[in-house]
Amino acid sequence: MKRWKTIKSEYLIRRPWLTARRDAVQLPNGVVNDEFYVLEYPDWVNVIAITTQGLFVFVRQYRYALDLDSIELCAGVAEPGEKPVESAQRELLEETGYGGGNWQEIMTIGQNPSTCNNWTHCFLATGVERLGDQSLDPTEDIDVVLLSRDEVLKLLHSGKLKQALMLAPLWQYFATH
Repeated sequence: MKRWKTIKSEYLIRRPWLTARRDAVQLPNGVVNDEFYVLEYPDWVNVIAITTQGLFVFVRQYRYALDLDSIELCAGVAEPGEKPVESAQRELLEETGYGGGNWQEIMTIGQNPSTCNNWTHCFLATGVERLGDQSLDPTEDIDVVLLSRDEVLKLLHSGKLKQALMLAPLWQYFATH
């Protein structure tokens, strides 16, 4: 596939959690699209965390945009200057109080490569333990939920887990473990 050529680019909004730009692009066949929109985000991380007792560490939080009480993997933003694994370890500790263990990156995925420019780095952390209390940001309201392997599989098969960026690594984990 040939790359598109950027003719012009302008930012429509630049905020900490929403940056959008409008590009004029020329496709390899010569067609010009004067309005191609790109959402810019920092890279994200998420973690399949499993305790020394074999329980999966999930979080429950309200998701305003979909008006949804959501059970999810621990996840967050990869901060500038951090390696993705460092961001994942920090997020797990901050959101759940769990840490330690053995870490490996299991996949890197894009949320919507047609319009979003970031990656999500997905990690598996095994043998994690409760190291302390949550250290939440003022805008976070998160409960920690420990689930057995069977409970996680039941949630997957029932369709109750809704976050696509978390479903992909979970399905991969269960396909290979």
